[in-house]
Amino acid sequence: MASRCRLSARFHHVHGTNVRLDASRTRATRVESFANGLCFSQEPLAPGQVFLVEIEEKELGWCGHLRVGLTALDPQSLAVVPEYSLPDLVNMGDTWVFAITRSHNRVVAEGEEAPARARGPPWEPFLLIERVRIPRDTLVGRSRPGRYSHILDELYQMNVLPATARRSRIGVLYAPQPDGTADMHIIINGEDMGPSARRLPTSRPLYAVVDVFASTKSVRVIPVEYGFPSLQTLCRGVIQKHIVHRLAIDGLDLPAPLKSFCKHE
Repeated sequence: MASRCRLSARFHHVHGTNVRLDASRTRATRVESFANGLCFSQEPLAPGQVFLVEIEEKELGWCGHLRVGLTALDPQSLAVVPEYSLPDLVNMGDTWVFAITRSHNRVVAEGEEAPARARGPPWEPFLLIERVRIPRDTLVGRSRPGRYSHILDELYQMNVLPATARRSRIGVLYAPQPDGTADMHIIINGEDMGPSARRLPTSRPLYAVVDVFASTKSVRVIPVEYGFPSLQTLCRGVIQKHIVHRLAIDGLDLPAPLKSFCKHE
């Protein structure tokens, strides 16, 4: 799945009329209005593969936030990219989109009680969704360090960064089921929101949908490591364990890129 993941970790060249992609096609910015911000993954996702984005910029004055999901429609086949994912793209069929809100994103199946949110460190290093095992570290959005970041660190370890906040990370994947269909899961800052759509067809390619809508102005794709964590990730874990707060990283005798990785990612 590794080669497929590398290809999918960028946006498709087909997108909404108000979207501008950077040269690497890993950052999508809506340059006008609040709509026509639809984007797709470059390739269909593999089963259990997360398409993960981080909110980079916000724009005040609009009502609504990022929307994500999956579609069995090939972006290349669209004569015109719809203005909205909800309802336009969904009404074209074989598309499942979830509107991200500041809170209450967890999906509860009929007849089930809402589970308590996971609180307090330490979290398990892997997120388990059905039989899918994903390193949690990359999935979690973190604050930029600042004057009061040592106060906020404990809060962010508890994953209270709002879903729609800048630097929040939101992913989508599908998990195959025994009956041959799949469930769509939304992941927000390392937390599974539950199956937000069921009985998706696994016989057809499924592309990620990212609608850079309203108050969400810019997002970038975050590559997700599968299997064992990288040496860089392991080093960061050791460094963070032995400092008082992230501002102390500036005083360490480390290369600048590693300092940035330890503080910001």
